[in-house]
This record gives sequence, structure tokens and C-alpha cells, in this order.
Amino acid sequence: MDKFPNLLKPSHIFATLFGVGLLPFAPGTWGSLFGLILFFYTNIYLSINVQFFYLLLLAIILVAILVCYFATKELSDNEKDQKSIVIDELAGVWIAFIPVSGIVMMQDFLTYSILAFLAFRVFDIWKPYPIGYIDKKIKNYLGVVLDDLVAGLYAAITIWLILILF
Repeated sequence: MDKFPNLLKPSHIFATLFGVGLLPFAPGTWGSLFGLILFFYTNIYLSINVQFFYLLLLAIILVAILVCYFATKELSDNEKDQKSIVIDELAGVWIAFIPVSGIVMMQDFLTYSILAFLAFRVFDIWKPYPIGYIDKKIKNYLGVVLDDLVAGLYAAITIWLILILF
């Protein structure tokens, strides 16, 4: 078995988001920050509409699942959720951005994007049920991505509540 990650393998390059997951200290936060920067780039610079955001979100989720399948194929169950795999954080944080995707006022867009990022990190680290359960029990490529998708959903619900209440 090769040492993970082997950056000569395309699946490992994508799984680590081109090496972002190899940055020291808190690779999940770096992967989420990559997602925030990509979200800012697509929404501010490219000015994508909400429909295109959802198309990109779906593509990111499907690519994350596919990449994690290939990247973890040769790893044992206990090795599958490598810290350097951060494409799952990209997918999860983009779920958290769902309530923000339609905001047009720049100050609100930036504020709620950063709040969504922070809420995602809190849920991804804290792992309230069922996130922790998924993380512990589903030891395959799908589990690697699914716990982050649920953390993103929790963060999105939190942002929706904040938007409704305030």
C-alpha cells in the first residue's frame, strides 16, 4: 500500500484540494476556507445566479463522493477518513452557503457567508448527532463525505434561522 496521499494520483490531488489538506494545523479549516474563497470567487467575481450555484453545489457533492471513492479505495476502514482529505469540507461548507446564495446586498452577503463558514466549522468539529454517528459508523468513502454534508445542513439551518429572526 502506498503512503497517503500520493500526489501523483489524480484522486489524491483532488481529495487534498491540490495540497490544501496537507497544510499544517487544522486541515479541515483550510479545506473549508478553500470553499469560502471559491464561493466568493464564483458569486462576486463571476456573478453566478442561484440556479448555477445549485448546479455547482450538486457537481461539487458528486465529485467529492467520486474522488473519495477512488482516493480511499486502497485504504483500510480505519484509514479512510484521512485528515488530509478535505474535498468533503468543500462540499459541506457549500451546503452551508445555501441560504446565502440568494443574498444580493454585498455587506449581508459577506457577513452571512462568513457566519455560514463559522457555523459549518463548529458543527464539523463538535459533531452533534447524527454527524458523530455517521463519522464513527460509516467507514467508507460515503461516510467521509456524508458527515460533512450533514454538518453543512445544520449550518444552513442555523443561518436560515438567523436570517428569519434578525
